[in-house]
Parts: sequence; structure tokens; C-alpha cells
Amino acid sequence: MPKVKSQITISLDGYMAGPNQSEENPLGEGGEALHEWAFKLASFNEMHGRGEAGERGPSDDVLRSTQENLGAVVIGRNMFGPVRGPWPDEEWKGWWGDDPPFHCPVYVLTHYPRDPFELENGNSFHFVTDGIEKAIAGAKEAADDQDVSVGGASTLQQTIAAGLLDEIVVTQVPVILGGGVRLFDHLAPGAAEVELAEVVEGAEALHLTYRLR
Repeated sequence: MPKVKSQITISLDGYMAGPNQSEENPLGEGGEALHEWAFKLASFNEMHGRGEAGERGPSDDVLRSTQENLGAVVIGRNMFGPVRGPWPDEEWKGWWGDDPPFHCPVYVLTHYPRDPFELENGNSFHFVTDGIEKAIAGAKEAADDQDVSVGGASTLQQTIAAGLLDEIVVTQVPVILGGGVRLFDHLAPGAAEVELAEVVEGAEALHLTYRLR
């Protein structure tokens, strides 16, 4: 059965991005250190069109599994780019340039309407102004019988609060950021029933799979 799922990397102190995010520094101060475990993997290189070279092993298997059977993605405005408020124009196409790594429809939560657009290799972006439920519903329809992935702190928090997230892989790395964007802020106690389903130990990261209901 198709799932609504997420894979997020956090620091030892619970941050998924460092402080002071900007167009020049989209992951915030120190944020790139969160993803060093992934940059060297074969699956990461394949996702970004860099061939099949790279490390294999437990972490590569986890990252690869999170991308399997993926039919659509839901993200927030912050994950799409640094622009705030009404769109000044439609030139900004996202942090990733003309060939994002998704290769499927992407639904962006925003307060401000914008026309959808298409890029290379199956990437298309659709802007949703009427809430997380509509965004997830649109993504599920686009994904057909495949999974939907959710990204971004606020979007993920809204998905959990609405009871729409089925599974999350939390990858924890031995990095202390000391500030930034926390993964589980703004959630009420007991926002979801959570079951630890799997623990995978990689060379540089610990991967914890949780099922939610």
C-alpha cells in the first residue's frame, strides 16, 4: 500500500538546519555537516545525475530505500527557496536549478499563488495555498500507486499534526549545531503514536525508522 513518508537528517541536538539560512547558505551555518554521510554514497550520486560511483553499505541501502517507489513530493516554501512574501516574479525555480533530484511532481505549500511549471527529467512544481491536506491529496493523486515523500521542518510538522504521515526515517549524525531549525518543534504532546520499526547503524550515521499512526 502506498505510504506518506519522510527521510530527515538531524544533528545530535535535534536540528535539521543550522541558523541563518540564506540563498548563499541554504542549510544554515554548519548545516552542510549534517549531510556529509550522504554526499559520498553511490545512491546520492545517482539521484543527482553523477553516475554510480560512491560508497555502498548500510547507509547507502537506507538512502536508496527512501527513494524507491517514489511518485510525488510535498515540501514547504522554505525548502523551495529563500523568497518570502508575494512572488516578485517567477524566475526562481528552486534551490536545485534546472534539474532537481526529485524526477516527479513536487507540491509546494505557500500562502501566495503561483503558476505551476515543469523542468527536466520529470520534475514539475505545483503551488498549494489551501493547506497540508490539499497538498498531500494532490501528491497522492499524482503518485498513483507510489509513495509520497514529505520534506521540510514546518511541512513535516503539519503532516504529523494532521495524522497524515505513515513513516519517517530519522538519520542522526554526530554533529552539534547549537541552533537553527528543529525537526519536532510546534507539535503537541502525543501528536502521533510512534513505533520504532528499525535501527540501522551506518559508518557515520544512525538511521531510525519510525511508523506513525
